[in-house]
Amino acid sequence: MSRLPVISNKRVLTSSTSSSENGQDFAPAQKKPRSDPVPVKPHAASTIIGGRRPAVAATRAPISRPVRPTGAATVAVAPSRGVLKQSIASTAPKGGNIKPTAAPTGTKAGGGTKRNAWDLKGKVTDMEGKIRNFQTKVKSVNQENEDLKSTVVKSQTRMTDLEKSVARQRSQISEYEEQLQALSGVQDELEKVSSDKSSLEKQLCNLEGKYKVMETLRDSQETELQTLKMKLSVQESTLARLQLTLRDTEEEVRSLKDTVVQQKDELHAGEMERRQLHNAIQELKGNIRVFCRVRPLTDGGLSQHIQLPATDNKTISLAKTEESHTGKTADTQKNYNFNFDRVFGPQASQQEVFEEISLLVQSALDGYNVCCFAYGQTGSGKTFTMEGAEYDEARGVIPRAVTQIFRAAEKLGAQGWEFTFTASFVEIYNETLRDLLYTGKASKRPEHEIRKSSNNAVSITHLTYEKVTNEDQVLGLIMLANRNRSTAQTAQNDRSSRSHSVFQLDIEGANAGRDVKCKSTLCLVDLAGSERLLKSQSQGERFKEMTAINSSLSNLGIVISALANKESHVPYRNSKLTYLLQGCLGGNSKTLMFVNIAPEPDSFGETLNSLRFASKVNDCVIGTASANRK
Repeated sequence: MSRLPVISNKRVLTSSTSSSENGQDFAPAQKKPRSDPVPVKPHAASTIIGGRRPAVAATRAPISRPVRPTGAATVAVAPSRGVLKQSIASTAPKGGNIKPTAAPTGTKAGGGTKRNAWDLKGKVTDMEGKIRNFQTKVKSVNQENEDLKSTVVKSQTRMTDLEKSVARQRSQISEYEEQLQALSGVQDELEKVSSDKSSLEKQLCNLEGKYKVMETLRDSQETELQTLKMKLSVQESTLARLQLTLRDTEEEVRSLKDTVVQQKDELHAGEMERRQLHNAIQELKGNIRVFCRVRPLTDGGLSQHIQLPATDNKTISLAKTEESHTGKTADTQKNYNFNFDRVFGPQASQQEVFEEISLLVQSALDGYNVCCFAYGQTGSGKTFTMEGAEYDEARGVIPRAVTQIFRAAEKLGAQGWEFTFTASFVEIYNETLRDLLYTGKASKRPEHEIRKSSNNAVSITHLTYEKVTNEDQVLGLIMLANRNRSTAQTAQNDRSSRSHSVFQLDIEGANAGRDVKCKSTLCLVDLAGSERLLKSQSQGERFKEMTAINSSLSNLGIVISALANKESHVPYRNSKLTYLLQGCLGGNSKTLMFVNIAPEPDSFGETLNSLRFASKVNDCVIGTASANRK
């Protein structure tokens, strides 16, 4: 049984003899002196270098010796990538002969009886077979030798490169060592540098990988850069077009600015023309206008003695049946007809009533003084008409007028107008002025007097004037005034107003761009109701209040009569009410009076007196109001 020992990376050589039959020498090649590293040289024997050549099996035996029957030597080399593996199978003793490939008949090939000395032909045949065998092996070995030579050349080239690389590394290491010695010469630092070197080598490996990644990233960035360059060129061309467009746009903007200035001028001119036309319309309607409003009955509907034509909203008639004093004739019906600027029936809403005076309120922003007051007997609905209730649909003239003023001022702000508003609320109670916006102690309440300036402007001393900027502030002041106002229960009204209340909103406007200013006053008055002693049954303090109320209303009637008759002297100073309303009644103001009447039949006399008074006011002609502009 043959053994296959594993040999080291050493050269395997067979016996070297000379062949007298073929004349060839199979002596092994001489070894080349080793260097570091030791290169491997080709030789006649089987040699494995680097494990990169295919496996070769070779057998050799000296020709000069006779063939031994003990076996043959075989060398087998198996290639392996990166790892050198060699195996040798030998079945012959050390230095033995190679087993012949063929043996003559009658002769043992593995060694037995030798040919006879006379069998020359057989010997020649054996020798020829051996020669052919050796020639084949020589060719194989030569081929392998050539392959090994090329492998050695490549290995030498690689070794040279490695030596150069090692030399470079050594030179770098030498430079590092010299630098280390020059810098410190300390062994600890040298060791540290050595460790740094190994770390740097590792980092170098990592950096090489990162470098490849960066190259890939660079390529992608270059591609992206090219894309951006293309986009930039497109944007540059777009920018050039936009610059041209911008020049055209700037020209259009300049043209539009000129147009805007022109339109502002036209708008201002249109606003001035609107004010003139608006004022002309109000003058045509009359500077003193009278509206009549009929309160509905408690259970709804209208009393039979009040007649309102369905086709005429400016006429109201009172019908009264009179008995014959002699008894010989039938009862007669007497009608009293009155005409006013507008008559509102019981079904008229607060919004419908305000729409008729909204244009008059607009005149206050145009620079005209405006006054609106309600007149009538107690319980006829004066306070409801002027103040109304808290919910929106029932709001009266005063809150609706305030809302319109601030909304119109906001719209005019777009045209360059700026407005400031100052509110005050005063009542005339028993011919005494009381500040309804006063919040201090009652014991320290100041006394007030009416003063008239040189330009005929009426003012009240020590009165609270509140600067307001929105309608909510004004409505809050109105609520405060209503809490402070004097009211009491009478036989005709559960909550009868016992004083005249006067709300004033001073308006100052300025248009700096046009150098125009205006100043006006919106005056809204809720008069106390006229009473008859028999109906109101007032006593004590209520009787005193009734007397003061009726006196002031009588003086108001006297002033109206004097104005209607165009008398030279008008007695404004006879009462605080007429003195305070002097500018509204006979001065530079647009005035509107509501005459409120009660529908009950037992109020016929008071209703007739109120309508007669209103008719007298309606016939009154005062001077034309002018705008307070600078």
